[in-house]
Amino acid sequence: MNETSATILPVMYERLFQTYGPQHWWPGENPVEVVIGAILTQNTAWTNVEKAIENLKQANCLSFDALRNVNKQQLEEWIRPAGTYRIKADRLKAFVDELWQSHDGSLESMLGGELDLARQRLLAIRGIGPETADAILLYAGNRATFVVDAYTKRILRRHHVIEDKEKYETVRNLFHQSVTLDVQVYNEFHALLVEVGKRHCGTKAKCEGCPLVNLPHDELR
Repeated sequence: MNETSATILPVMYERLFQTYGPQHWWPGENPVEVVIGAILTQNTAWTNVEKAIENLKQANCLSFDALRNVNKQQLEEWIRPAGTYRIKADRLKAFVDELWQSHDGSLESMLGGELDLARQRLLAIRGIGPETADAILLYAGNRATFVVDAYTKRILRRHHVIEDKEKYETVRNLFHQSVTLDVQVYNEFHALLVEVGKRHCGTKAKCEGCPLVNLPHDELR
């Protein structure tokens, strides 16, 4: 990272927000759906997750209580569209088991208290990594923690903000140090980075018309 990192992120946010406006993320109707979606979306496209969530809705299994009681093999079939369904069924079960064992089924309790402790609780659950934990905290728990995904890293690399293969925690801390610790801002900024990533900053850069095109960048990184 370079010395301009602290100033360029707010500039990126303003340009993206002025171009795209509010994004109204996360794509979930309630905290339960956000948690399930955050786990299912690991290593797959959101369109696949939507199919799995629709299956759960049709089966009246879109609740923690229902997930707790459903047969694992049945759960696997419902979430099959999301890919690696056996692994993800294990992760959903592990999350729900911890929810009941340590928090009596209360998501508010699990995500409450001091932020770092709440984050560590999630990271201790089998299959919950930093990106999933931060997505759950931000979008289901309304906690001010930044979600660093592949789009974020690619955009920041191409704009010379971070180096190749920068660690997740380093990038997350950069946002926390450079951008106001605010739930709504973090919500919008993450969603805006996803939007510009989809439109312009995929594995092949399409810089024409990008709101960030006038900032220093390298299309090849």
